[in-house]
Order: sequence, then structure tokens, then C-alpha cells
Amino acid sequence: MSVFTPVTPEALADWLRRYAVGRLAHLQGISAGVQNSNFFVTTTLGRYVLTLFETIPRAELPFYLHLMAHLARHGLPVPAPIADRDNEYLGTLSDKPAVLVARLTGQSDMQPSPARCTRVGAMLAGLHLAGLSYGRRQENPRGAPWRQATAAQVRSYLPADEQALLDAELAFQASIDAAALPHGVIHADLFRDNVLWDGEHIGGVIDFYFAGYDALLFDVAVTVNDWCTLPDGTLDAARCIALLDAYHAERPFSAAERAAWPAMLRAAALRFWLSRAADFHLPREGEMVLVKDPNEYRDILRLRIGGVPPLPGGQA
Repeated sequence: MSVFTPVTPEALADWLRRYAVGRLAHLQGISAGVQNSNFFVTTTLGRYVLTLFETIPRAELPFYLHLMAHLARHGLPVPAPIADRDNEYLGTLSDKPAVLVARLTGQSDMQPSPARCTRVGAMLAGLHLAGLSYGRRQENPRGAPWRQATAAQVRSYLPADEQALLDAELAFQASIDAAALPHGVIHADLFRDNVLWDGEHIGGVIDFYFAGYDALLFDVAVTVNDWCTLPDGTLDAARCIALLDAYHAERPFSAAERAAWPAMLRAAALRFWLSRAADFHLPREGEMVLVKDPNEYRDILRLRIGGVPPLPGGQA
């Protein structure tokens, strides 16, 4: 959620005339994140988040916007998109596709307790179950084809030992058949900074713009690799048990998922190592840009290759 495309208050005030949200009172750029241009918008009638999409093709955006609306209708704390006076979610601002969504309450917790991991696990299972009735389908934009293409782009920037690690992991992942795993809509980026806490309750789940159709277990792996990882990259047993048991209680893991769990944790680590390496070595220019350290997920991948605890419900 960096700012690559600036927006002036005058341009936004004019754009907001298409909506029934009142007049612009305050505009502030958001520096966190790496994908789109985002702003906090306060009007005389409420608080919102404005997103300008920098790289996602316009034709793909309805999948994300209608997904958020679908999940909000099912009671999940997601940022519901705001329709304009023509009942359209997607508009154009500063020559970019743009959307206004409700701003949710709460703050991120970068040092979550096992109790909070329990809530996150249950919420993620609820999101997956609600997503089963979503009628649109769009493949995970950071799935296996993207990982292969991005690896080819960044490989030459890596030292020899990292090239060897990358090549070996791509070969390993190519040997994994995930077709037997339960599939559905996944968030695909449920990091700690994408969950807002209102007291001990989840006040919001944000940033759905990596969502897609993929193995549900991959989403669990992405979440565990962030929420349950200690500063040295190892997994915290108490947080893992809390998150996975809570998820399993709502959507029990299958035998195929238990067998695939180590590979999915590795795939999730590979995905974020590659995206961060691409952002680091092939940066895009912007007014406020956050680039995260790719070495964090390189090291997590190495540790996951060494072994992981099993999923609940049986032995991996």
C-alpha cells in the first residue's frame, strides 16, 4: 500500500462528487505495503480508504471487489467497497482504476499472542467456507506460473548459493501435485499487518488484492509463516497449535492436506522470497515506497526445508 501515483485534494474532491459520501475533509497517503497507491480519506460523512491500482489489469479487479462485498455480506470484517451513484464499485482517478472502501477500525499487532492466533485461525477458516459460495473464479496471481516467471527474472541477481536454493525448490515444488487438495478462494496475503484488532476482537481483514483460487492449505501456510514465526525464522509451537487447532475446528484438514503441509509451508516461503527479491532488485518508482527484506523469507524457506510440525488431526 505504497503511493506510486499522487492524488491532489482538488482532484479527489471532484471525483467524490460521484459518491454519496459527503465532502472531502482530509487526504493522507499510506506508506505501508508494496502493490498499489493507497490513501486514507475522511469526508464529512465517514472514513474510507482509496486505492489506485498500479499493476493489476482493470479486467481482473471486479473479482476482488465483488469478493470483498460477498464476504462482507457473510458477516466477515472486510472492507466493503463503496458503490458510486451509478452503482459501480470501480472508477478511474489520475488515469488509474480506483476504488473507495470502508475504513475499518483497529490496529495491527506485530507480536500476537496464542489467543489472537486462535481468533485468526477461526477467522481464516470462516473466510474459506464463505468463499465456497462465491461465483467468480480467478487463479491465484502469485501461483506456480508466476513463481517460475519471477524466479527467471531475479535469478541473475542472486549469489550462487541462493541460485542453487531457488533451483532446487522450484524443482521440488514442480513435483508436488496439489490437485487433490481442497481448493477455493484464498486471501493469499494474511500477514499480521493485514489484520486490525479492536480490543481482543478482529476489527478488520484488509488487502485482498492478491486473492485468488488455489489450494486452501496454501493460504493457511502463508498465514502460519507470518503469524507463528519467531525472529530467528523458526515456528513458535504455542502459536502454531493455537492457529491450526482453531482452523481445524471450523474446517477439518484432510489426510491429503496433512501430507502436503510441509510442501505448502515451503511454497508459501518461496512465494514471498521471490516477491520481495523482485521488489528489491527490480524496484518501481513511487512517492512513498516500502521495500521489504527478501532475506527474511529466504531464511524461512531454508528452515522449512529442514522440517515442520504436523497439522492437527493425524500425522503428516
